[in-house]
Amino acid sequence: QVTGYLDDCTCDVETIDAFNNYKLFPRLNELLESDYFRYYKVNLQKPCPFWEDSSHCGMRDCAVQPCPSDEVPDGIRAGSYKYSEEANNLAEECEEAKRLGAVDDSLSKETRQAVLQWAQHDDSSDSFCEADDIHSPDAEYVDLLLNPERYTGYKGPDAWKIWNSIYEENCFKPQNVKRPLASGRGDDGGHTFYKWLKGVCVEKRAFYRLISGLHASINIHLSARYLLQDSWSEKKWGPNVTEFQQRFDEVLTSGEGPRRLKNLYFLYLIELRALSKVLPFFERPGFQLYTGNKSQDAEMKHLLLEILHLAKSFPLHFNENSFFAGNKKEAAKLKEEFRLHFKNISKIMDCVGCFKCRLWGKLQTQGLGTALKILFSENLIEKIPESGPSYGFQLTRQEIVALFNAFGRVSTSVKELENFRNILKNMR
Repeated sequence: QVTGYLDDCTCDVETIDAFNNYKLFPRLNELLESDYFRYYKVNLQKPCPFWEDSSHCGMRDCAVQPCPSDEVPDGIRAGSYKYSEEANNLAEECEEAKRLGAVDDSLSKETRQAVLQWAQHDDSSDSFCEADDIHSPDAEYVDLLLNPERYTGYKGPDAWKIWNSIYEENCFKPQNVKRPLASGRGDDGGHTFYKWLKGVCVEKRAFYRLISGLHASINIHLSARYLLQDSWSEKKWGPNVTEFQQRFDEVLTSGEGPRRLKNLYFLYLIELRALSKVLPFFERPGFQLYTGNKSQDAEMKHLLLEILHLAKSFPLHFNENSFFAGNKKEAAKLKEEFRLHFKNISKIMDCVGCFKCRLWGKLQTQGLGTALKILFSENLIEKIPESGPSYGFQLTRQEIVALFNAFGRVSTSVKELENFRNILKNMR
């Protein structure tokens, strides 16, 4: 059902599918497996700032359970920053030994020191996210490759409360306008809601669609990497078509599923646009993806620039000039509201009871927040000098890692949709 043009855009679904699945996705995957992009520093111990929260997921699948240090791959322990084949096998055993949701934060002392050398710069005044204090003793590096985003069994009232809080309190929505399929409500098929959405300005509509797109993307990951078999001898992950249909089938969701998927494509366009705009920041000769491994660092910077040039070449970019284009005073006020609403959503991620879900929730909101920061800093980016520091516009290593990994998740969702389409076609 999801074909053709997207609302508020000149782009269509088919163009995005072809561009993402055959050109961008394979290169992006290679980049995200590199050492610079796989380590993300996160504080999973922050208390929920909005409600008394004792709802930590009691399932073993959600727990943080680091690997014992003697199981940490030799490549990391020796500080060589690259997994050897033997170390990769160890990593797989280690992943197998842990239950499905444990966050593995094992890093050797040498690697920690190298990682600490990555440049830090705090730019919170124009930030769309409540970033973790990476100097906090509770903040730890997590290897994202050892902690893939997938189904952990975290669902029900606790998970619903998180999303409900995001939609009901942070999407500019009046209380009396109920969103479609909200739990336990007599529904009018979203008629009132969509009438309201159509009537609000393009910025508020875009805000809702970004959040809905992020929600859809996360649900696709959970459906695509579902625990299909869990026995003492093996665990098998893969696509769960029933789960996917419950969330996106047009009939089962009263027409809501296809809208959610179109919002995913809208999110893709916004993040892709940010990548195309931020090219001058990364093109400077002085910028490097520093890990301590010179040849690999140079190779990854080359791949990064290739991806950004590819993003720039996309033929039907979203035109963000329609954002905040009205009366200057009103526009500035709306932009600040937009920023604060999004910042609030990033704080809600500290209320997620499942640690693996919290990790990926924080990373994806920070990535989208960074994309928004880029789109709203176009003038500053244009003025970046070729050499020397770029005081006007700066990205921390955290923001860079979050930006590309978050886009990697959305890109993966678009690719997984093709997979589900094929499975459903073959079932008919």
